[in-house]
Amino acid sequence: MNVLFEDDGQFKAGAILSEAEASLQVETQSGRRLKVKSAAVLLRFPTPSPAEALAQAGELAGSLDPQFLWDVSADGEFGFDELAREYYGERATPVEQAAVAHLLHGAPMYFYKRGKGRYRKAPPDALKAALASVERRRREAGQVDAWAARLRRREWPPEFDAKRAMLLHRPDKNALEWKALAAACDAERLSPVALVAQCGAIPSTHDFHFEAFLALAVPRGTAFPPAGLPPLPALPLAAGARAFSIDDATTTEIDDAFSVAELAGGGWRIGVHIAAPALAIARGDPIDAIARERLSTVYMPGRKITMLPEPVVAAFSLAAGEPRPALSLYVEVNDRGEPLRHETRVERVSVAANLVLDRIGEAFAAPLPSPDDPPWTAELRVLWLLAQRLAEARGKPDVARIDFSFDVDWNAAGPAGERGRVSIVPRPRGSPLDKLVAELMIHVNATWGRTLALARTPGIYRVQSAGKVKMSTRPGEHAGLGLSHYLWSSSPLRRYADLVNPRQLVAVARGERPPYADNDADLVAALTDFEATYSQYAEFQERMERYWCLRWLLQEDLGETTGTVDRDGGVRLDRVPLRLRLPDLPSLPVGSPVRVRILRVDLLEATVEARYAGGPDAQAGAACVA
Repeated sequence: MNVLFEDDGQFKAGAILSEAEASLQVETQSGRRLKVKSAAVLLRFPTPSPAEALAQAGELAGSLDPQFLWDVSADGEFGFDELAREYYGERATPVEQAAVAHLLHGAPMYFYKRGKGRYRKAPPDALKAALASVERRRREAGQVDAWAARLRRREWPPEFDAKRAMLLHRPDKNALEWKALAAACDAERLSPVALVAQCGAIPSTHDFHFEAFLALAVPRGTAFPPAGLPPLPALPLAAGARAFSIDDATTTEIDDAFSVAELAGGGWRIGVHIAAPALAIARGDPIDAIARERLSTVYMPGRKITMLPEPVVAAFSLAAGEPRPALSLYVEVNDRGEPLRHETRVERVSVAANLVLDRIGEAFAAPLPSPDDPPWTAELRVLWLLAQRLAEARGKPDVARIDFSFDVDWNAAGPAGERGRVSIVPRPRGSPLDKLVAELMIHVNATWGRTLALARTPGIYRVQSAGKVKMSTRPGEHAGLGLSHYLWSSSPLRRYADLVNPRQLVAVARGERPPYADNDADLVAALTDFEATYSQYAEFQERMERYWCLRWLLQEDLGETTGTVDRDGGVRLDRVPLRLRLPDLPSLPVGSPVRVRILRVDLLEATVEARYAGGPDAQAGAACVA
């Protein structure tokens, strides 16, 4: 005797070897022996053999129409054998009964299982929804296959245009477009970025890298939500000397300005004026929420994403013209430039001129004035005197290094048909003008850090010890700068920490309760988020500078250039801030000049393939031999 039974959700058949009251010993068609509970047996039959019964039942089940069986089955619960006899007649064979069991078991949309061999037809609404779902999945599968075929032919489906950022940077693996792209990539053995590029759907490598950053850091886009301009506070107008700022020509967020006034008894009163949006942007208001989300302006060659909306920046930026709110630190110095007294004021400041950094020159650093000195040299000479005294007090040596300025002309054509031509200009750091601005900004941040500390008012401090820099709500030593207190407050239009700290300073200056108390959860959260976000933005700026260096190599059509071996065995190019690893670089002392052969630049991957081309005299030596 043979039996049809259910084992682990599957129908199996076998010959009975022995039978007890509650179980059977069965040998399956594969020769395997199983112990089967009597309750699992669905059907007993003498013929055909187990293997033939399963094969014939499976073939016969394929000819049955589940919709028809659903239509003719009763509304109540029934057994598969009952339905088989109703369909085939009272003398339904074991194979025919097994075929019906197979169909019922394999059509869960039509029939719900209710026990051993027993089923109930699905309700009409449930069946209709299930069938619609199956049809939808069938259509979707066909659409995915069609899209994948087009991608394999390197054709970009127009329906993918709106989904390109998602496909390249934040894949939604449930999206049909992603399924099609993934299938095509698997078949072609390509990465999604490579296949999309081969389809001609990445027209700009710059935009590709920029969109990758936006998808990660600004997923809701760069547009600002609607927010009204806060009312400007009524403040006294600073009297006395004219103020002036020092910035790059492209700067729109002018955070700081300076003034110099000669004192009657000798010496000068120097004003360091910092833009004060904190006077109008209160904690928790709509514009504060915008700044809290952005946390910093994002810089990159050729463009930037500001922390604050343009109308807000324009209202508080210390541009020449109308008076602007400012938090001013006044420093009285003697004839040698030594600080004697400090005073913090909340006021309005009129800026007479916005000086451009690369047009100022260094006449102010000369020991004696000259009739040919440009305007503002006398004021800059006083600031320079103070900066020198401040640097001496900190006791930190000047670090001479080369920085590079990037300027992108978006109206010019770049390499590979892309828009934009870049100029990369070396700029020595440690010049007198750099030192002048840096020392005054360090001094204002250190002085106001000490002000908050003495008032026992929390702020967002910059602390460095054991070589590690971190943010803290409590003051601590900044060993790198040689300071006991240091916070960021001099860039309130660009950094959220510099917007928070002046709120505290204004409250202290006015004798009011500070907006943030000790251990304020919002302050700690802002500090943590700012530190992480600021690092993320700095890494992005570095990546984009590397990208533009690679663009420059292609733009200048350089097959070979020069560089210098650095400490880690890499080579830093001389003309652009780009560090390369040369696989064939011999062991050379640090600082050795070398020639570098540029073989291939991939702007999409932001990589460059280069080789060691010899020392600087190798070419000249070869020419002599020739």
